[in-house]
Amino acid sequence: MTGESGGGAGAAGGGPEAATRAPRAQVLADDSAGRAAAVAALREGRIVAMPTDTVYGVGVALDAPDGLPRLFAAKDRPLDKAIVLLCADQEQAATVGVFSPAARALAERFWPGGLTLVLPQRQDAGLPAVLTGGAATIGVRVPDHDCPRCLARELGPLPVTSANLSGQPAANDAAEVAAQLGDRIDLILDGGPARGGTPSTVVDCSGEEARVLRAGAIASEAIAEALAT
Repeated sequence: MTGESGGGAGAAGGGPEAATRAPRAQVLADDSAGRAAAVAALREGRIVAMPTDTVYGVGVALDAPDGLPRLFAAKDRPLDKAIVLLCADQEQAATVGVFSPAARALAERFWPGGLTLVLPQRQDAGLPAVLTGGAATIGVRVPDHDCPRCLARELGPLPVTSANLSGQPAANDAAEVAAQLGDRIDLILDGGPARGGTPSTVVDCSGEEARVLRAGAIASEAIAEALAT
């Protein structure tokens, strides 16, 4: 798949309608050059879609001016819905959330992979309220895919949500991202078909006892076994 430039799309269409058409997102291969371009775009406050270990995600740098509201607007997503932070590793996740012994045991057992941990926010993390829907907790995950981990390693924990319009099917490849969000975001990294499958298991570790909020890629029995050891 080749990239599309905004200027090229407008020049090819011609006429008043083409002149007002929103630019299409650039599509680049998910390789070292593409990831470098994505890092640069994110540092400029742009919105970038990427492959993950489940479906395609779309994110923005945490410190981008008005980045989160723009990300929500691109998806037509309500502002009261929290967004998970994808992290490079457990150490980076610990810069935004407080790990209990249970949370640490689960992270060491299942990361990188399909486990989202809901943790109390670190008081010094300075996370914007819009990220968490006003909650005192934060969802964090270390995905089993090099691309989002690479971006997070360069930029810090990365707010990422599924790359689709709110209420629409998840995108499993770059073409599906472009069909739904192509005129709303800036860059798409094309890593081929996503692995798809079951979303991550969500475990709340913000209280005295860990509890499964959403069953998913990791069975509840495996969670219980990890906590018992």
